[in-house]
Amino acid sequence: MIKPTKSAVPNLQRGMAILEYLAASQRSATIAELSERLGYPSASVFRITQELTDLGYLARDPASKRFRLTNKFLLLGQPQGDECSLVEASLPALRGLRKATGETTQLCCLVETDNVVLEQLVSIHPFKYSAEQGARCPAYSCAPGKAIIANLPAEERDALVARLQFKRFTPQTITSRRAFRQELTEIATIGYAVDRAEGLEGIHCTAAVIRDRTGFPVGALTIAAPASRLPTTDFDRLGQLVKEAADKAESNFP
Repeated sequence: MIKPTKSAVPNLQRGMAILEYLAASQRSATIAELSERLGYPSASVFRITQELTDLGYLARDPASKRFRLTNKFLLLGQPQGDECSLVEASLPALRGLRKATGETTQLCCLVETDNVVLEQLVSIHPFKYSAEQGARCPAYSCAPGKAIIANLPAEERDALVARLQFKRFTPQTITSRRAFRQELTEIATIGYAVDRAEGLEGIHCTAAVIRDRTGFPVGALTIAAPASRLPTTDFDRLGQLVKEAADKAESNFP
Protein backbone atom coordinates (compact mmCIF):
# COMPACT_ATOMS: atom_id res chain seq x y z
CA MET A 1 0.00 0.00 0.00
CA ILE A 2 1.25 3.49 -0.85
CA LYS A 3 1.28 5.59 2.34
CA PRO A 4 -0.76 8.77 1.81
CA THR A 5 0.68 12.11 2.93
CA LYS A 6 -1.20 14.94 4.62
CA SER A 7 -2.70 17.57 2.33
CA ALA A 8 -4.72 20.74 2.72
CA VAL A 9 -6.86 19.50 -0.18
CA PRO A 10 -7.14 15.73 0.38
CA ASN A 11 -9.57 15.01 -2.46
CA LEU A 12 -7.31 16.76 -4.95
CA GLN A 13 -4.35 14.76 -3.63
CA ARG A 14 -6.33 11.53 -3.90
CA GLY A 15 -7.51 12.35 -7.41
CA MET A 16 -3.96 13.05 -8.57
CA ALA A 17 -2.72 9.84 -6.94
CA ILE A 18 -5.37 7.85 -8.81
CA LEU A 19 -4.41 9.47 -12.12
CA GLU A 20 -0.69 8.91 -11.55
CA TYR A 21 -1.28 5.28 -10.63
CA LEU A 22 -3.32 4.64 -13.78
CA ALA A 23 -0.77 6.51 -15.92
CA ALA A 24 2.07 4.27 -14.72
CA SER A 25 2.62 1.63 -17.41
CA GLN A 26 -0.81 2.55 -18.87
CA ARG A 27 -2.61 0.60 -16.13
CA SER A 28 -6.30 0.02 -15.56
CA ALA A 29 -7.83 -0.79 -12.18
CA THR A 30 -11.07 -1.38 -10.31
CA ILE A 31 -12.25 0.72 -7.37
CA ALA A 32 -11.23 -2.08 -5.00
CA GLU A 33 -7.73 -2.25 -6.50
CA LEU A 34 -7.27 1.51 -6.31
CA SER A 35 -8.48 1.56 -2.72
CA GLU A 36 -6.13 -1.24 -1.68
CA ARG A 37 -3.11 0.05 -3.57
CA LEU A 38 -3.45 3.71 -2.59
CA GLY A 39 -4.86 3.24 0.90
CA TYR A 40 -7.97 5.36 0.35
CA PRO A 41 -11.53 4.47 1.46
CA SER A 42 -13.55 2.77 -1.28
CA ALA A 43 -16.32 5.37 -0.96
CA SER A 44 -13.82 8.17 -1.58
CA VAL A 45 -12.31 6.37 -4.58
CA PHE A 46 -15.81 5.79 -5.97
CA ARG A 47 -16.72 9.50 -5.76
CA ILE A 48 -13.44 10.67 -7.27
CA THR A 49 -13.43 8.18 -10.15
CA GLN A 50 -17.07 9.01 -10.90
CA GLU A 51 -16.25 12.70 -11.12
CA LEU A 52 -13.20 12.10 -13.32
CA THR A 53 -15.30 9.88 -15.57
CA ASP A 54 -18.01 12.56 -15.84
CA LEU A 55 -15.31 15.08 -16.81
CA GLY A 56 -13.99 12.73 -19.50
CA TYR A 57 -10.56 12.00 -18.01
CA LEU A 58 -11.37 8.40 -17.09
CA ALA A 59 -13.29 5.68 -18.91
CA ARG A 60 -14.80 2.62 -17.23
CA ASP A 61 -15.14 -0.71 -18.97
CA PRO A 62 -18.72 -1.89 -18.31
CA ALA A 63 -17.73 -5.58 -18.27
CA SER A 64 -14.52 -5.56 -16.20
CA LYS A 65 -15.43 -2.42 -14.15
CA ARG A 66 -11.85 -1.24 -14.66
CA PHE A 67 -10.94 2.44 -15.06
CA ARG A 68 -8.36 3.75 -17.53
CA LEU A 69 -7.15 7.17 -18.62
CA THR A 70 -8.64 8.67 -21.76
CA ASN A 71 -6.88 10.60 -24.51
CA LYS A 72 -8.30 13.84 -23.10
CA PHE A 73 -5.05 14.14 -21.16
CA LEU A 74 -3.20 14.60 -24.43
CA LEU A 75 -5.03 17.91 -24.86
CA LEU A 76 -3.61 19.15 -21.55
CA GLY A 77 -0.02 18.27 -22.31
CA GLN A 78 -0.05 19.21 -25.99
CA PRO A 79 2.14 22.23 -26.80
CA GLN A 80 0.06 25.27 -27.76
CA GLY A 81 1.01 28.26 -29.86
CA ASP A 82 -0.73 31.62 -29.87
CA GLU A 83 -3.17 30.58 -32.58
CA CYS A 84 -3.17 26.77 -32.83
CA SER A 85 -2.01 23.54 -31.22
CA LEU A 86 1.03 21.58 -32.30
CA VAL A 87 -1.24 18.94 -33.86
CA GLU A 88 -3.09 21.54 -35.93
CA ALA A 89 0.18 23.10 -37.04
CA SER A 90 1.63 19.71 -38.02
CA LEU A 91 -1.30 18.10 -39.87
CA PRO A 92 -0.48 19.57 -43.31
CA ALA A 93 3.10 18.34 -42.98
CA LEU A 94 1.92 14.89 -41.85
CA ARG A 95 -0.40 14.66 -44.85
CA GLY A 96 2.37 15.75 -47.19
CA LEU A 97 4.76 13.14 -45.80
CA ARG A 98 2.23 10.34 -46.17
CA LYS A 99 1.38 11.43 -49.71
CA ALA A 100 5.07 11.51 -50.66
CA THR A 101 5.98 8.17 -49.06
CA GLY A 102 2.75 6.18 -48.63
CA GLU A 103 4.00 5.28 -45.14
CA THR A 104 2.71 5.90 -41.63
CA THR A 105 3.54 9.39 -40.39
CA GLN A 106 3.36 10.46 -36.75
CA LEU A 107 3.65 13.52 -34.56
CA CYS A 108 5.30 12.74 -31.25
CA CYS A 109 6.38 14.55 -28.10
CA LEU A 110 8.56 13.81 -25.11
CA VAL A 111 6.99 13.04 -21.71
CA GLU A 112 9.67 12.54 -19.05
CA THR A 113 11.87 9.90 -20.71
CA ASP A 114 9.19 8.47 -23.03
CA ASN A 115 8.18 9.22 -26.58
CA VAL A 116 4.39 9.74 -26.89
CA VAL A 117 2.32 9.60 -30.09
CA LEU A 118 0.10 12.69 -30.39
CA GLU A 119 -1.23 12.17 -33.92
CA GLN A 120 -0.91 9.58 -36.67
CA LEU A 121 -1.80 9.11 -40.34
CA VAL A 122 -1.63 5.42 -41.20
CA SER A 123 0.17 4.02 -44.25
CA ILE A 124 -1.77 3.34 -47.45
CA HIS A 125 -0.11 -0.09 -47.80
CA PRO A 126 -1.91 -3.31 -46.74
CA PHE A 127 1.00 -4.24 -44.46
CA LYS A 128 1.72 -1.27 -42.25
CA TYR A 129 3.01 -0.03 -38.91
CA SER A 130 0.66 1.86 -36.59
CA ALA A 131 0.33 2.77 -32.92
CA GLU A 132 -2.45 3.93 -30.63
CA GLN A 133 -2.77 7.65 -30.01
CA GLY A 134 -1.08 8.23 -26.68
CA ALA A 135 1.15 5.16 -27.05
CA ARG A 136 4.48 5.46 -25.24
CA CYS A 137 7.90 3.93 -25.74
CA PRO A 138 11.37 4.70 -24.35
CA ALA A 139 12.67 7.77 -26.16
CA TYR A 140 16.13 6.26 -26.64
CA SER A 141 14.71 3.42 -28.75
CA CYS A 142 12.91 5.44 -31.45
CA ALA A 143 13.77 8.13 -33.98
CA PRO A 144 11.39 10.89 -32.78
CA GLY A 145 12.46 10.50 -29.16
CA LYS A 146 16.12 10.69 -30.14
CA ALA A 147 15.49 13.74 -32.36
CA ILE A 148 13.87 15.66 -29.50
CA ILE A 149 16.50 14.73 -26.91
CA ALA A 150 19.33 15.67 -29.29
CA ASN A 151 17.92 19.19 -29.54
CA LEU A 152 17.27 19.86 -25.86
CA PRO A 153 19.38 22.51 -24.10
CA ALA A 154 22.66 20.89 -23.05
CA GLU A 155 21.98 20.87 -19.31
CA GLU A 156 18.47 19.46 -19.71
CA ARG A 157 19.68 16.88 -22.25
CA ASP A 158 22.48 15.66 -19.99
CA ALA A 159 20.15 15.37 -17.00
CA LEU A 160 17.63 13.36 -19.04
CA VAL A 161 20.28 11.01 -20.44
CA ALA A 162 21.53 10.40 -16.90
CA ARG A 163 18.02 9.24 -15.90
CA LEU A 164 17.60 6.75 -18.73
CA GLN A 165 17.30 3.08 -17.82
CA PHE A 166 18.45 1.25 -20.93
CA LYS A 167 16.78 -2.01 -21.89
CA ARG A 168 17.42 -4.14 -24.97
CA PHE A 169 14.33 -4.67 -27.16
CA THR A 170 16.10 -5.90 -30.31
CA PRO A 171 19.71 -6.67 -31.24
CA GLN A 172 19.96 -3.10 -32.58
CA THR A 173 18.80 -1.28 -29.40
CA ILE A 174 21.26 1.24 -28.00
CA THR A 175 22.01 0.12 -24.44
CA SER A 176 24.87 2.33 -23.25
CA ARG A 177 24.95 5.98 -22.30
CA ARG A 178 28.18 6.54 -24.20
CA ALA A 179 26.79 5.13 -27.45
CA PHE A 180 23.57 7.10 -26.99
CA ARG A 181 25.45 10.37 -26.49
CA GLN A 182 27.42 9.68 -29.68
CA GLU A 183 24.12 9.11 -31.51
CA LEU A 184 22.74 12.42 -30.20
CA THR A 185 25.81 14.28 -31.46
CA GLU A 186 25.35 12.81 -34.93
CA ILE A 187 21.64 13.71 -34.95
CA ALA A 188 22.42 17.32 -34.03
CA THR A 189 24.93 17.43 -36.89
CA ILE A 190 22.83 15.93 -39.71
CA GLY A 191 19.46 17.33 -38.60
CA TYR A 192 17.44 14.13 -38.40
CA ALA A 193 17.32 10.88 -36.42
CA VAL A 194 16.92 7.26 -37.48
CA ASP A 195 15.64 4.08 -35.85
CA ARG A 196 17.36 0.94 -37.12
CA ALA A 197 14.74 -1.47 -35.77
CA GLU A 198 15.83 -0.49 -32.25
CA GLY A 199 12.39 -0.57 -30.63
CA LEU A 200 10.57 -3.09 -32.82
CA GLU A 201 12.22 -5.74 -34.95
CA GLY A 202 11.70 -5.06 -38.64
CA ILE A 203 10.52 -1.44 -38.28
CA HIS A 204 12.66 1.49 -39.44
CA CYS A 205 11.97 5.20 -38.83
CA THR A 206 13.33 8.62 -39.65
CA ALA A 207 12.40 11.73 -37.66
CA ALA A 208 13.10 15.44 -37.34
CA VAL A 209 12.40 17.87 -34.53
CA ILE A 210 9.85 20.71 -34.37
CA ARG A 211 10.82 23.76 -32.30
CA ASP A 212 8.77 26.55 -30.80
CA ARG A 213 9.55 30.25 -31.27
CA THR A 214 12.27 30.08 -28.58
CA GLY A 215 14.01 27.18 -30.31
CA PHE A 216 12.89 24.61 -27.74
CA PRO A 217 12.09 21.15 -29.19
CA VAL A 218 8.37 20.62 -28.58
CA GLY A 219 7.85 17.58 -30.82
CA ALA A 220 9.01 15.57 -33.81
CA LEU A 221 7.63 14.26 -37.08
CA THR A 222 8.48 10.71 -38.07
CA ILE A 223 8.05 8.25 -40.93
CA ALA A 224 7.71 4.62 -39.78
CA ALA A 225 7.65 1.60 -42.06
CA PRO A 226 8.76 -2.01 -42.47
CA ALA A 227 12.50 -2.18 -43.09
CA SER A 228 11.85 -3.76 -46.49
CA ARG A 229 10.20 -0.50 -47.64
CA LEU A 230 12.43 1.85 -45.64
CA PRO A 231 15.94 0.38 -46.03
CA THR A 232 18.99 2.01 -44.48
CA THR A 233 20.02 3.18 -47.96
CA ASP A 234 16.95 5.47 -47.94
CA PHE A 235 17.64 6.98 -44.52
CA ASP A 236 19.33 10.11 -45.84
CA ARG A 237 16.73 10.81 -48.56
CA LEU A 238 13.81 10.32 -46.17
CA GLY A 239 15.65 12.09 -43.37
CA GLN A 240 15.90 15.19 -45.52
CA LEU A 241 12.24 14.82 -46.50
CA VAL A 242 11.03 14.60 -42.91
CA LYS A 243 13.30 17.49 -41.93
CA GLU A 244 11.67 19.69 -44.59
CA ALA A 245 8.23 18.64 -43.32
CA ALA A 246 9.20 19.42 -39.72
CA ASP A 247 10.41 22.85 -40.79
CA LYS A 248 7.00 23.51 -42.41
CA ALA A 249 5.17 22.41 -39.27
CA GLU A 250 7.46 24.64 -37.24
CA SER A 251 6.60 27.64 -39.41
CA ASN A 252 2.88 27.00 -38.73
CA PHE A 253 3.42 26.85 -34.95
CA PRO A 254 3.74 30.46 -33.75
